Amino acid sequence: MSAFMQQLPALIGVVIGALGSYLAVVRSDGARFRREQSARWEERRLAVYADYASTLKKTVTLACRAASHLGIDPHPHPLSAEEAAPLLAGATLARDPAGESLLMLGSPEVVHKARAWVTVVLEMEQFLRDGTRDAAAWRELVERHRLGRDAYYAAVRDDLALPPGLVVRWQFPSVNQP
Repeated sequence: MSAFMQQLPALIGVVIGALGSYLAVVRSDGARFRREQSARWEERRLAVYADYASTLKKTVTLACRAASHLGIDPHPHPLSAEEAAPLLAGATLARDPAGESLLMLGSPEVVHKARAWVTVVLEMEQFLRDGTRDAAAWRELVERHRLGRDAYYAAVRDDLALPPGLVVRWQFPSVNQP
């Protein structure tokens, strides 16, 4: 038997080993790339979700300040309707691009909960534009806003596989109706 034929099984073993090693590295690199890409998208979605929540919270804070001026909200820094109008307009302008990002990157469930939340926020704005001074109706809107916010945050946590958060209900002083 020739020397080549005697070494052929070892050579075949080396080729199979090298091919197996190459395939393992390629597969491992592909899996690592997919994990890293998934983590980047999750980070981006979290940023979009937080940005959208922040823009809504700014609107709600301004609305509560304006309602405080009407005597129907306990916010400690009242803001007249004239002062609030341009600030609310600015908050709306900031909310629109954040909403578009949410539509592009958000899961259907998060987008659905965001729509429910923003609908209540829009009702709060309309309530103030109408000049309504019904404290009970305002409290109901604020409670619906809180429920919408909580549902949005729960959907975000589910989408990003985050642990459940703590729902805190701050106790505010009551408002004396004028």
